[in-house]
Amino acid sequence: MEDIEDLLAGDGGVAPGFRLPVTSVIGLNPKKKPIKSNRFLVQDPLQSIIIPGTQIIYIKTFGCSHNQSDSEYMAGQLAAYGYTLSDNPEEADLWLINTCTVKSPSQSAMDTLISRGKSANKPLVVAGCVPQGSRNIKELEGVSIVGVQQIDRVVEVVEETLKGHEVRLLNRKTLPALDLPKVRKNKFVEILPINVGCLGACTYCKTKHARGHLGSYTVDSLVRRVKTVISEGVREIWISSEDTGAYGRDIGVNLPILLNAIIAELPSTGSTMLRVGMTNPPYILEHLKEIAEVLCHPCVYSFLHVPVQSGSNAVLTAMNREYTVEEFRTVVDTLTKLVPGMQIATDIICGFPGETEDDFCQTVELIKDYKLAQVHISQFYPRPGTPAARMKKVPSAIVKKRSRELTAVFESFTPYNGMEGLEERIWITDVAADGIHLVGHTKGYIQVLITASESLLGASAIVKITSVGRWSVFGEVIEVLCHSSQDGPSSKEEPSDSRLSSCGASDEPCACSKEPEACCNAVKCTDTSEVIAVAVNGNPGEDDKKHDALRKRNSLLMKDSENTVLRQPNLKENSSKARASVAQWNFVDKSLIAGIFLSFLVAVASVFQLWFRKVMSS
Repeated sequence: MEDIEDLLAGDGGVAPGFRLPVTSVIGLNPKKKPIKSNRFLVQDPLQSIIIPGTQIIYIKTFGCSHNQSDSEYMAGQLAAYGYTLSDNPEEADLWLINTCTVKSPSQSAMDTLISRGKSANKPLVVAGCVPQGSRNIKELEGVSIVGVQQIDRVVEVVEETLKGHEVRLLNRKTLPALDLPKVRKNKFVEILPINVGCLGACTYCKTKHARGHLGSYTVDSLVRRVKTVISEGVREIWISSEDTGAYGRDIGVNLPILLNAIIAELPSTGSTMLRVGMTNPPYILEHLKEIAEVLCHPCVYSFLHVPVQSGSNAVLTAMNREYTVEEFRTVVDTLTKLVPGMQIATDIICGFPGETEDDFCQTVELIKDYKLAQVHISQFYPRPGTPAARMKKVPSAIVKKRSRELTAVFESFTPYNGMEGLEERIWITDVAADGIHLVGHTKGYIQVLITASESLLGASAIVKITSVGRWSVFGEVIEVLCHSSQDGPSSKEEPSDSRLSSCGASDEPCACSKEPEACCNAVKCTDTSEVIAVAVNGNPGEDDKKHDALRKRNSLLMKDSENTVLRQPNLKENSSKARASVAQWNFVDKSLIAGIFLSFLVAVASVFQLWFRKVMSS
């Protein structure tokens, strides 16, 4: 099956999702048994016609925050065309599965879900990195595919799939527009992709096969998007990509330039915070002081995810990571020195091919030296088509042993001890999995659980830390600073004290979050329908089991009034491109009305003419 051809040749194209008679311009593969659903068929004397936009769509997302953003954009376009979004796969008429190729477990989960869908005779559309990087695998036979840079045409693919056609859309084009309709999983959090692909060539990484070479959005387009989401009431903006540090190298700018441009648009009240995503050491090394200044800004979380992957230079060379352990230490030491309360998360791969016992010991020592509050620990997973998959593997028993040992070392740390009694400003954006606590984050992006009314979602507050756990802390609200606004931030919001001063001038300690950027270049990719507070192998200590359930944040536990986007699409987010389609229907309606009116005039004129002739003859 060949890829779908472009709807229109040349650079002009059409608005994303715009319906054309696509059967005349794209390649289709009709299935032997057309999909039938009596609920959505209108009986015609000649054939049954499926009415587009009347079906229920189930969307499942695996992988990184960039994948989550892609799913939100696809959901927004489907909602704009009338489709209902549901988190119940059984009631859905079509399943849209957004996939991750970083690790074997993620792809195995995808395989299982596809098998379930086929068994239930559900029409399937698969998106994300797996089909883009491995389009010919057996599991993708008989399903429709939409590529990572073609998410702006998901409506076409869904409609053709519902008609019983198998379609593929994988050719890379220009980057999808940032102003497409979007249905956010959390309405207070905007995941903003600033670039796709990367400049690296890590021997274990499959993501570049899918996302490709670096492609950056312009500073102006990103700033426009930031202005829009702030006006819509967003309280956290997550800068996301496969490697944020590499941003702009293809268009003549860099990450500090972008971050400073975005900061200039953030409300001075601190009602909306910026979180910088994962960056690899080679690129941040060039801008350490500039990045430190950004992280000191009162509207930017003092938190950064910098993956090291191994404490051994020999292993880093085999991985082709393009930096040394000493350079990673420079990054950590410099940021920790320049940014008060700075917190850094990292990733470790245990059992990379060729890793010796001495190599592993160096990794353990690195983790012990810094006692980072967040470390993503993963066993090595060979990904088909990568150089590392052909390297001599470390025996699986040894890999598991090293993973357990490093996890035990990491879990022995007590990063939040001593925080009891401190007062911290937090930004509240979610409901905890227990349905009781709200989830907020400090300037250092530590997760704080509070007992409060859901009316505080989207607000900022001062809390007093009452107790600490291994993975998060608990607090009580002392004062609410910025209230939530369903229609966007209020221009009258004012901070009630001096806690909005620059981090660099603050003597208050910051703490580390348990929820870093889970980017596709990281080794711990998870199902983003449940954002995990900390991703490591093994279980937490016995003392913390009572808090274990609180490690997962599930926005689906929010009240129906807070989560209506799942069932009732917010058409206020429709882009002008989506409205263009409606405008064309209005033109047709007007044409029909004009025709009817003209016919009426002709009939009246004919009757008058007959009457006039009769009068004259008499």
